[in-house]
Amino acid sequence: MPRRFDRTTGWMVDHPSVVTFGLLVISGFALLGYIAPERLTDLFRVNEPNQQSPTTKREKFETPPDVDPVSLSDSDAVLVVDCDAIFTQRGAAAVRHVVDELESLDYVRSILWMDRVPILNIFGLPEPILPSATASAGRFEAARKKADAHPLVAGQLLSDDGKTLLLLIKFDWLFVSDDEDCTSRLREEAEKAAADFLDVKMSFLVSGRVPTYLTIVQSHEENKYKYQIIGYSMIGLIAIVLFRGFTAVIIVALAPAMGVFWTLGMLQYFDLQNNPFNDVILPVLLSLVGLTDGVHLMVQIRRYRASGMSERDAARAGVREVGLACALTSLTTAIGFGSMSLAHHKTVQEFGWSCVMGVLLTFVAVVTVIPLACSTRMGRRVHIGHERGLIDRHLNRIGGIIEFVLRHTKAISYFAIGLTFVLLMISLTLRPDERRTDAMPTGSEAAVAMRHMDDAFGGLEYSAVDISWPSDVPADSPKILEAVSAVDDLLLSEELIGHPLSIRNLIDALPGEGKASERMSMIELLPPPLKRAFYTPERRRASVTFRVRDLGIAKYGPVFRRLEAGLEEIHKQYPNFTFNLSGSAVRRWKHLYQIVVDLAASLGSAAIIIFVVLAFVYRSVRMGLISIIPNVFPLAVTGTALALTGGSLEMVSVCAFTVCLGIAVDDTIHFLTRYQEEREKTDDDHEAIRAAFTGVGTALIMTTAVLMVGFSTVLLSDMRDQRIFAAMSGLTIGSALFGDLVFLPALLSRFARAKPKSDSGVDETPSDV
Repeated sequence: MPRRFDRTTGWMVDHPSVVTFGLLVISGFALLGYIAPERLTDLFRVNEPNQQSPTTKREKFETPPDVDPVSLSDSDAVLVVDCDAIFTQRGAAAVRHVVDELESLDYVRSILWMDRVPILNIFGLPEPILPSATASAGRFEAARKKADAHPLVAGQLLSDDGKTLLLLIKFDWLFVSDDEDCTSRLREEAEKAAADFLDVKMSFLVSGRVPTYLTIVQSHEENKYKYQIIGYSMIGLIAIVLFRGFTAVIIVALAPAMGVFWTLGMLQYFDLQNNPFNDVILPVLLSLVGLTDGVHLMVQIRRYRASGMSERDAARAGVREVGLACALTSLTTAIGFGSMSLAHHKTVQEFGWSCVMGVLLTFVAVVTVIPLACSTRMGRRVHIGHERGLIDRHLNRIGGIIEFVLRHTKAISYFAIGLTFVLLMISLTLRPDERRTDAMPTGSEAAVAMRHMDDAFGGLEYSAVDISWPSDVPADSPKILEAVSAVDDLLLSEELIGHPLSIRNLIDALPGEGKASERMSMIELLPPPLKRAFYTPERRRASVTFRVRDLGIAKYGPVFRRLEAGLEEIHKQYPNFTFNLSGSAVRRWKHLYQIVVDLAASLGSAAIIIFVVLAFVYRSVRMGLISIIPNVFPLAVTGTALALTGGSLEMVSVCAFTVCLGIAVDDTIHFLTRYQEEREKTDDDHEAIRAAFTGVGTALIMTTAVLMVGFSTVLLSDMRDQRIFAAMSGLTIGSALFGDLVFLPALLSRFARAKPKSDSGVDETPSDV
């Protein structure tokens, strides 16, 4: 395998015109992906005949009347209004003026707020909650009590303290001209209207389904190039400092730049370009992965050029020296990234496949572009600055580390194993969690509004308990109201459940008292849009909705488990009824454990495959086992740091841990490959370890510095997930360098068998595999 690889890379160095043609072909395909990917994808698109799905027998229901039920959860946007003077003459006038101005916008179809809720008096007379601006203070005080008594207002459209009001806005999409219409322009128009009442202090925040989505998209678009430019600039600067040669930096930078260009173009063919991790994380990640292999290759080429070799001979020798190790690192990195395809979350799967494609294309760029450039006139000056390299000049100063390690191999080896085990146990205390605001910039208006609604209303997100009953239960049966009331009482017993709402609340708001058997018939007195918001007799269904805060869905785990147990008890009382928790929060809680499963599947499969690959390549199970500690150690360090800082397992953690494993193993491969080569030259294991340390130490330190600087730039992002990814990656890479330069030499000295030779000098050590 090594000889075949050497022949292939040597052939590429000797045939630059063929390599150049190949690079142009790949670049052409990538460019077409940027411009018009459909020209290629349409050639492979097959129009499948429509297949009718088998019909299934469904239960038939009566057709409900054509009524548009009131909904507090299907608005396009939510305008959060803070005002201490809502129930005053000037405050009421100001709020109405704001609503009127917003409704005058052509793209605003409707606004539901507390003055527009359906009436609850049994005579059906229009009776707005807020009195006119000329009403007395007593009327406003009565209006406040009336609002507190209205089930659709108290805790739903008006906060308990009466200082925060919600305007639920629906858009007429025919007249929406740009994204700002749905976000900042709403707030600006509201602020402009409020400016007509300078004596009334009002503030506004925009949130809801559409603004939240647009906030995430806009943030990704803003970060798409900003942090790439910052990252590439920092990488270039640190590379110039380390190499002390401008030509070498340019050549090394060409390869990852080409790999990123190819990858982002090819992603268009598979419609993967909109993945949230592919716009910021993927380009920086591929640049760093390509740069690490490029640095290893360039360090060797510069050494050969400095020794007097010609440009082409130095390029050929450099690829022969580290090319196979670079191929192995790319393979193991691709395996690590590819294991993310085992995750159940589509975003993680797509990111995994994108990374695999990017790593392979970047490797092709490294082993073709750098030797090609170094074998041309550019290679004549590539070694300039070699003798002034920052790492090379100071590597001997840290040479004492390897001597210390070799003198205490037993203690350091067992310390490495013990420390890794302890850190791994701490990492296992991590628990999965998820917040909706994690996907948004921390200081964004939508995120701030969601946190404010958590405090004022008990959350923005709605969930529900769905209740159904068989056809033999009459639509006006008191059992229905009794079952709904039992569910309502159960929800009220939980502190984290916000403001349950059902037909029970609506009936209780009507005049009169009595048992459920006496009051169930009063449901017919409710306005149809209000009644059918929580009760559909034709489909034999009712619901009890409630609010959920964005505290982290794991915090609701015990709550939902108690609710499920309580619903089981209610089901025993009403065996003909069914009770089910539903809603996005409940679904996220039920799927929360999948984060742990995905992490275990990704890391486990990647670790096993990487171990098998290393054992096969080095023809030694022992070497594969030795490589486990220096690769698990950095992951354990990162997991421990995450646990001690109160972090949790999230989707971004699954990606970060898997990516970190793929990157961490790279340095181990370079060290082991060099160690194996040095063992062929000497019988002394310690001497082989010293030579490996000297041979690859410079490149390992340089690549680690470049990687950490590159990832540190992403820490400036306003996206929390991207900052977590960058922090975890930087910590893992730094820990991996420590593991490879301290723990790995000790483990090799302690557990790797020396190579005995016969008197004739022939290796007599049988292969471990």
